[in-house]
Amino acid sequence: MKLVALYSTPADIDAFEAEYANHVKLVDKIPGLESVRITRFKKTLAGPHDCYLMAEMIFPDKDTFNSALRSPEMGETGKDAARFAKDILTTMIASEE
Repeated sequence: MKLVALYSTPADIDAFEAEYANHVKLVDKIPGLESVRITRFKKTLAGPHDCYLMAEMIFPDKDTFNSALRSPEMGETGKDAARFAKDILTTMIASEE
């Protein structure tokens, strides 16, 4: 299971990157988190999407994922993301097959 965060291109990239560097420190505290993958997109080749950054927070299984979603650390992380990126952030739950 994974939680995916997609960020559109921010108006001020340098300010976003400074905030995001601090945000990742909160992400790292989420219990049960197996790994985090960060992807910065360089260019859109086709389609209307404006993606700047994708963060994949990977959990070993559904139970660990669900427990993490209810944790205070996830709550703090979510509040922080809403504070600095609410207008450019989309979050999704995903699984690989």
